[in-house]
Amino acid sequence: MGTFHLSRRSVLAGTAAAAAAVSLPLAQGRAQAAAAPAKSRYRWRNVVQGGTGFITGVLFHPSVRGLAYLRTDIGGAYRWDDRADRWIPLTDHLGWDDWNLLGVEAMAVDPAHPNRVYLSLGAYTQSWAGNGAVLRSDDRGATWKRSDLSVKLGANEDGRGCGERLLVDPCNSDTLWLGTRHDGLLKSTDRGATWQAVSFPAAPSATGQGVTLLVAVGRSVYAGWGDSDGSAGKPNLYRTSDGTTWQAVPGQPTGTAAKVPVRAAYDRHTRELYVTYADAPGPNGQSDGSVHKLRTTTGKWTEVTPVKPGGPTGDGGTDSFGYGGVAVDARHPGTVVVSTNNRWSLVDTVYRTTDGGRTWTSLKDKAVLDVSETPYLRWGNDKPKFGWWIQALGLDPYDSRHVVYGTGATLYGTRDLKRWAPQIRGVEEASVRQLVSPPTGTAHLLSGSGDIGVMYHERLTASPSRGMASNPVFGTATGVSLAAAKPSYVVRAGWGDHGNGAYSNDGGKTWEPFKAQPAMAKSAPGPIATNADGSVLLWSFGTANPGYRSADNGATWSEVGSFPKGAAPIADPVDPTRFYAFDTTTGTVFASTDSGLTFTALASGLSTGDSEFQLTAAPGRTGDLWLSLKGNGLYRSTDGGATLAKVSSCHASHTLGFGKAARGASYPAVYMVGAVESFNAVYRSDDEAKTWTRINDDRHQWGWIGAAITGDPRVYGRVYVATNGRGVQYGDPVR
Repeated sequence: MGTFHLSRRSVLAGTAAAAAAVSLPLAQGRAQAAAAPAKSRYRWRNVVQGGTGFITGVLFHPSVRGLAYLRTDIGGAYRWDDRADRWIPLTDHLGWDDWNLLGVEAMAVDPAHPNRVYLSLGAYTQSWAGNGAVLRSDDRGATWKRSDLSVKLGANEDGRGCGERLLVDPCNSDTLWLGTRHDGLLKSTDRGATWQAVSFPAAPSATGQGVTLLVAVGRSVYAGWGDSDGSAGKPNLYRTSDGTTWQAVPGQPTGTAAKVPVRAAYDRHTRELYVTYADAPGPNGQSDGSVHKLRTTTGKWTEVTPVKPGGPTGDGGTDSFGYGGVAVDARHPGTVVVSTNNRWSLVDTVYRTTDGGRTWTSLKDKAVLDVSETPYLRWGNDKPKFGWWIQALGLDPYDSRHVVYGTGATLYGTRDLKRWAPQIRGVEEASVRQLVSPPTGTAHLLSGSGDIGVMYHERLTASPSRGMASNPVFGTATGVSLAAAKPSYVVRAGWGDHGNGAYSNDGGKTWEPFKAQPAMAKSAPGPIATNADGSVLLWSFGTANPGYRSADNGATWSEVGSFPKGAAPIADPVDPTRFYAFDTTTGTVFASTDSGLTFTALASGLSTGDSEFQLTAAPGRTGDLWLSLKGNGLYRSTDGGATLAKVSSCHASHTLGFGKAARGASYPAVYMVGAVESFNAVYRSDDEAKTWTRINDDRHQWGWIGAAITGDPRVYGRVYVATNGRGVQYGDPVR
């Protein structure tokens, strides 16, 4: 299981586009006047889930005990705090317009200057994504200086688990090297402030790998190349000894099993360079691979592959996989660990040698896994796996028995080579899609995410004890809905192998699958809603399919031909006969007053074709609707969608939710991700959106946060924000 992501083809400028006039019926009443927002101090923390995403790299500092860095594909970078025994996020300051920079392509540290750290950022190389950037810090990531690049990086593309593509030159701390996917090799001579392309003997191709790794070997630098076909005469490993000219390394392995150099590590005691190879960059798609070492003093290559792929699995299958991570023991010559990758049948492992690769031991074979701190790793009551997508692998230079490796969901660590547990505190990488804060019950939050389904958060400071909602287990959640007048009843939908919808009668603690589901639920499960008393369900299945209705708790379903295809249904929180939906293809609000049997078009003339919209019903009121239309602003209806009035206090709204009213106020607190000023931020209003208070700050922005927001109906001021790679953030006012 890897990291789900949202491909954002555009980001909000939050200015003139929102001011365009819209032709629609306007509600009567005085227009709300815009005002400069106030600011409020908030304390922000992660709702703890525990990892939940692909760890693409981990880097121990060679000169400082207890100092390490970690990178993810869409969730930023972290520094290990040895005293606190947790990871500290380093890139939460990146805001909405910089969402693409939450993907960390590579990290680098300076062995001679322990406080220096560098990050190369950029999630995608497609035309709709912005260019990459390099961050540089002199205080271990507490503060940063930024250099924007003229090229794109691909931290969430194939090859994202390959080696570090960023390196401090071993001969000069002011010189840095940066490998790219489509633009060759870049060099900086002013500690990353400026970058220039340098001559490199290999030419990029459409595969989008380019430089896969950079590693210092004595006073030389080696570079892996991922765009070679691996055949004889097509080298994929190069080196420079003078910092100017690059040459192919003689005698390097060729063939399918050595097509892509994935990672490399240098044993300075034996002067041997270990390289892991695969037939594809990974993390998916590998079926062959090998491990080789180069004695740099003689140029002799030796294959030291622990187990060659292609053998039988015992059940009639083939043991196909590649090799991923590699790390050497700084204290013991010839002691090395390597990992398999994409080995689904027999499950990936980490091999260890103490004799330079002559013999290997699989650490999985005697491993004892303890996932009590992050129970979701049981994946619905199954036993936890040792790992998959193992390309990040680290060996503590000050503790030979401290090994860590990343997976598609966590970072496992051991200090005795036998007992393993997630070493993940502080890291949260879920791409969160839905948030529900129940008005009663043990849990203050239910969340729906990509890859890890739905979670019941009985505590905000600990990973849910029940793990992922099971019966059935969903990969990606597509909808969560609570019956407003019967909050013990909850329904959910998503991508599952054993059903795509389920209901709960205890607020989301335990679940039962629907007895039946429409045929398209397996291929296109979409948003789902339950009405106020839980007697009717509406389920949407994309723009190619009609919506479906059930009045018997999912036992039978009937087509609703008048429901707008692809719309997200919402229920009136008071009247169980009312449902609403917004049709983005026509810019029209639809409503049902017969419990979802039929829908009627109401207010129209709104923006069309934009998938980033949200229709929300204010709690405790009938027909009080709020419509967020991205850069086209925020609208409100108090008559069930018959008419809409534009809210003039903000000019961009992406997602909106409600929480407990302020003391003395009669209307719930309104929370919004949008633009009141000229940029996107998190806001609260205590006066029905007449005025707003910004409640996040420049250190807490988390990139793109437009999927969901909700207040807590039991705690005034508390708000939950869904992020696309930093899990659920929750904020409380500082009093």
